Amino acid sequence: MSSEKASQEPADSLLTKDPVQIQHHSDHHQSQPVSQSNNHSLPIPQPLSASSSSFPNSNDHQVQPTTSQSNTHVNPITGLIRKQTWVSLLTPEKKLSESNPTYKQSLNAIIRSSWLNVLLIFIPISWILHFVTPNQDAAIFTTCMLAIIPLAKLLGFGTEEIAMRVGQTLGGLLNATLGNAVELIVAILALVKCELVVVQSSLLGSILSNLLLVLGMCFFAGGVRFSEQAFSITAAQLNSSLLIMSVIAILIPAGFHAAFSNLSDSVEGPDVLKMSRGIAVILLIIYAAYLVFQLWSHAHLYTQTSTSANEHEGHTTWRGHKILRPSNSVRAQQHPTIIQNSADGSSHPEPMEEEDEEEVPSLNAVSAIILLGLSTALVGVTSEWLVDSINGITRTGVISEAWVGLILLPIVGNAAEHLTAVSVSVKDKLDLSMAVAVGSSIQIALFVVPLLVILGWIMDKPLTLLFDPFVLIVK
Repeated sequence: MSSEKASQEPADSLLTKDPVQIQHHSDHHQSQPVSQSNNHSLPIPQPLSASSSSFPNSNDHQVQPTTSQSNTHVNPITGLIRKQTWVSLLTPEKKLSESNPTYKQSLNAIIRSSWLNVLLIFIPISWILHFVTPNQDAAIFTTCMLAIIPLAKLLGFGTEEIAMRVGQTLGGLLNATLGNAVELIVAILALVKCELVVVQSSLLGSILSNLLLVLGMCFFAGGVRFSEQAFSITAAQLNSSLLIMSVIAILIPAGFHAAFSNLSDSVEGPDVLKMSRGIAVILLIIYAAYLVFQLWSHAHLYTQTSTSANEHEGHTTWRGHKILRPSNSVRAQQHPTIIQNSADGSSHPEPMEEEDEEEVPSLNAVSAIILLGLSTALVGVTSEWLVDSINGITRTGVISEAWVGLILLPIVGNAAEHLTAVSVSVKDKLDLSMAVAVGSSIQIALFVVPLLVILGWIMDKPLTLLFDPFVLIVK
């Protein structure tokens, strides 16, 4: 009993002392070393209801937030935008291998880049048929189609090799610009020849082909092998919103035409043309804002869908969405089944950090530029022969211009990537497949279509957004 009373006396005396003395007294006891023979410990004093003024030294132990400290918690994306300079635009995101391929190695890489290169034999065949037998429109059209398919593949291969040597943003802009180069070249040549029906039907055919045929085949092929496949909900919602916006913009001229159908073509035509050109400018602004969203402000949402397709047929340019390469800051997004938080707040173990690997280019810089320029030139010339032969095959009445644009021409520029998208979906990479299909459709709807309307305005061609009603209903 005497020992218990002795142990309680210090605690009772502490409660009766001044708060300042309590603080110094507790500090004194904390500084004293505790011997192992002392088995008792002082109870923690209860907090006293005293004002802050009674604790003159309490502010010394509190860290007051300052202006400089509060500003340190900045959005990393915002910090990235501020630090981005012209030097960073030309600096590759990943370190390139020091071994630069020779011209012989580059040529070998081009030949072995895809099995579709066997169709390159149709380039000279189509040219010979064009000059020797100009009346054989069906043969010229068929051989030109087969020749453009491997050229589109090589065009994407050269674009990816050049994008590998520049910064992430500049490479993304390069991929976004040349993503639908074949469709753009074919449409421009048809616009120059005033084949307006072919231009409109080919662009809408590309959108429908990507959204219905390619995306449906990706879902089917992936679903045959896997019972469930995951994709980014945020990116899918944004893509859906952009597609709906583009459809509404295209439906405005059709709605105007239906509402004022009693007007003559001479009165309605100029109004529809002015309306289409204004909508085209707005769509281009929306596309520019979409690029800013995708490349700068919210680039982390698209990093997962930009995984390089080196595992499949060498390099593959993912249209629209193959803009950003994987970064360490969002490495966890590449393992969604491992690190995503569950609904109850529990989290799965985080994956181990992977070491950065050097990117090994398949071509040297000069070879990549030559390949890109040569492929573009060959696509342009071959597409011109292709457009010239359309009138010959539609003149017989067997097929129409709308059918050629909706069905045949979309196959020309998209066949290589269609096969790649389905193959990647079988490997449980549904995000990449959706990036190919939906991203290409968005790019055509928001960039290629309004750009052609503006080009028609410059060339004095009456290209409008008033499409065939049946095609619009299907879209």
